[in-house]
Amino acid sequence: MNKLSGTEKIILGLVAVIVAAGIVLFYTDLDSWIIYTEEDGTVEWLTVLGLLMGSGVCVARFFRLRKERSWWFLTVVLGLGMLMFAAAGEEISWGQRILGIRSSEFFIENNAQGETNFHNLIVGGEKLNKIIFSIGLSIALAVYLLAFPLLYQRNEKFKAFVDRSGIMIARLYQIVSIGVLYVLTETMRHGKRAEILEAGIALLFFLIVLYPVNKRIFDRKK
Repeated sequence: MNKLSGTEKIILGLVAVIVAAGIVLFYTDLDSWIIYTEEDGTVEWLTVLGLLMGSGVCVARFFRLRKERSWWFLTVVLGLGMLMFAAAGEEISWGQRILGIRSSEFFIENNAQGETNFHNLIVGGEKLNKIIFSIGLSIALAVYLLAFPLLYQRNEKFKAFVDRSGIMIARLYQIVSIGVLYVLTETMRHGKRAEILEAGIALLFFLIVLYPVNKRIFDRKK
């Protein structure tokens, strides 16, 4: 409905570059592609960037609106901010590799990569990342991106609940962008393609947080 802001254009351009670079490297120089998607590499840090920016927006809104919104609204907004911050921490194993910190015996024995993070823990012979963060998160994201916007437009009670709860509703271009991102990353038939998908989703989700359909619910009362 509105023109894209400079921030939106920059983030969309960045996601396009991330994916384009990934596709070109995958089909022309696989060794460089593996470096591109490796731990603590360019793609992973862009994932962290998107998550931290989204977290920062949520935390800023919490403090700006703490005297003007219900406890439930503020809890949801701050909770999302904390989840995104935790996801960023998990992505880089809470700085363990950067600082050269040795994992505890628990993580050495139970983590697929021997690192201090929870998403690579082995539970019942399966990585927690696959059980919760891949399957569960994919289902939740699909429901959020497809069902929520439709219900928000067509059901007044649902719309009122969402607005009272501080839940951001994705705009059409954001939903389409994530769909295109998924299709393009699927062209790279390698397990590490998930790193490119994660970076793109993190940055696009930052746009959903910053510029949702119902952005007005975060305006201060006059």
